[in-house]
Amino acid sequence: MSTEHFITINGIRYHVRIEGDGSPVLLLHGFTGSADTWSGLMEAYKEQYSFIAVDLLGHGQTDSPEHHERYGMEAAVDDLKVLLNFLGRKPVHLLGYSMGGRLALGFAVRYPEYVKSLILESSSPGLKTIEEQDVRIMHDAGLAGRILDIGVERFTDEWSRLPLFATQERLPQEAKERVRAERLAQKAIGLAGSLKGMGTGSQPSLWEDLASLQIPVLVLAGELDLKFVRIAKQMADTLPNHEMHIFEDAGHAIHVEKPAEFGRIVNEYFKRRKYSDD
Repeated sequence: MSTEHFITINGIRYHVRIEGDGSPVLLLHGFTGSADTWSGLMEAYKEQYSFIAVDLLGHGQTDSPEHHERYGMEAAVDDLKVLLNFLGRKPVHLLGYSMGGRLALGFAVRYPEYVKSLILESSSPGLKTIEEQDVRIMHDAGLAGRILDIGVERFTDEWSRLPLFATQERLPQEAKERVRAERLAQKAIGLAGSLKGMGTGSQPSLWEDLASLQIPVLVLAGELDLKFVRIAKQMADTLPNHEMHIFEDAGHAIHVEKPAEFGRIVNEYFKRRKYSDD
């Protein structure tokens, strides 16, 4: 089964793509992404899961509010709760990448009864200190302003050249074009609002919540993404019910660089969670 929906939640028209039948899996993409981020994973495993892929606020075909306060994590978390209630799909397995991983963790902390298990790909619980947050807020505000000034196409070119994504230069041309097309489909006001409202500096730090999170968590990072390997290990030191997997010869976007291995690891983890819950 493959369906697309436009669902209005708290005044925001969300675009949601649902693929497959089986245990529900909520998929949350990263900054400049969309539900299409997960097309390969959904196609490979749609016989086993019912994937719910959401275009997050300011991304894809979902609305882009004018005021950045509406993009805040608490509001976005509450939107997801309403969405799952509307669809009648809870609890879910939850997979989030980068920005989507931060949102997924925020959702799991606030509404643990909605989450069977959690997978965090190249993600973090935010920044630990007010000083770090203030510096990042200023950085993200400047970047948001630049997006509005130069437009999505020029920003996409600059964003793609960040060291964070250097390992993607090795990808086949077709894969690089898919990533670029997804970024070009965004709206400047949406990306700017997302940076200012749900950037790493703006979100509440979740580090102190990790120790009390009883949900099973799988932490994923690519070995070439040194910053997020370090963060993954720090999270693993605190999470009481976790597994960790570091992908060899991979960078930040593991699902893009190692799609087959990524899908296998995700599928095996969800299967283990299913058997342990039965």
